[in-house]
Amino acid sequence: MKKKTIVHIIYNLGRGGAETMLIAVLKELQEYNNILITLNCDNHFGKDLPCSKYICLNVKNIPFLPFYRFKLRRLIKENNADVVHTHLFWPTFLARLSVPKKIPLITTIHAFIATSVEYKNWYIRWLDKISYRFRKNIIIAVANGALTDYFSFLHLKPFRSYALYTFVDTRIFSLPDSGPQLNDDGFKLVSVGALRIQKNHTYLIKAFRLLKNENIELHIYGEGPLQSDLQQQIDDDPVKVILKGEVNNIQQLLGEYDLFAMSSTFEGFSLGVLEAMALQRTLLLSDIRSFREQCEDTAVYFDLNDPVDFTIKLKQLIADKNKQVALAKKGRIRALENFTLEHHMKGLRSIYNETLNPY
Repeated sequence: MKKKTIVHIIYNLGRGGAETMLIAVLKELQEYNNILITLNCDNHFGKDLPCSKYICLNVKNIPFLPFYRFKLRRLIKENNADVVHTHLFWPTFLARLSVPKKIPLITTIHAFIATSVEYKNWYIRWLDKISYRFRKNIIIAVANGALTDYFSFLHLKPFRSYALYTFVDTRIFSLPDSGPQLNDDGFKLVSVGALRIQKNHTYLIKAFRLLKNENIELHIYGEGPLQSDLQQQIDDDPVKVILKGEVNNIQQLLGEYDLFAMSSTFEGFSLGVLEAMALQRTLLLSDIRSFREQCEDTAVYFDLNDPVDFTIKLKQLIADKNKQVALAKKGRIRALENFTLEHHMKGLRSIYNETLNPY
């Protein structure tokens, strides 16, 4: 039987959570003919992509995006798409203008949009609301809270919608159930995430100014537009924070650290946190809705309005190794029981099957 064709559309292939998730999914969807389309040609995953065909629209300027609807519509027709699946706002906006109504359109929402920096722009909210009303489509959100948030924040009535959690691939992020390998030569923290506003690394730098006299060090993995600004903050008032850049083997590095920290102001369902959970790292996280849904009582949460709160809770964890071990084990169990690639693929295949075979 001829394979059904799914056209997947995302902004680019930078090393973010949405992009990493999509590439992992494509590796599993061998029963479909997968066409991958990006708006921008930035690619951190190399040329050997897990798809039948990769196409970059090479959009030069977002204000001209609507003019690309004719090219996208032609590509969808030429590739005999049975389903189109988009990720992130601009690809979704373009698809809503382009995909014929006879072809099912699915969108994955990767964030709690009410707290998203992007959605603070009135025109983003307006374009999303208007385009959804123009072309109602199936919505998948990476968390229950994110799904509720999307429709309530935009005052939209759902057409068809699902919550489908982000996942961690335990074939890559796997450890024996033996607890963290705690360091004797000082305490080392790690944070993973693109150097962007939402990750709020400035908060961590401020907190580490209060820890100058402590034998505690933070390593931040990731690249992004704020790299030079963050390095300047570190250099202006030297603190024990090191920007480590982007790496492809974070699964081999996380085990070297005592604790995983993240200070995001908003998230969808953090892949970095899931990876740390699977590798049994103790979690110290900002007190935001998505982290609470993701980790429940397996993490310690700090107040984003008060860097002192971070230092207090960090020192409490350092002084209590039994609590570190207990939280880390509990977090790993939660990840393995709820947020694996197998869980995600089962749900996604069910959605695709229901979409392609509605009766």
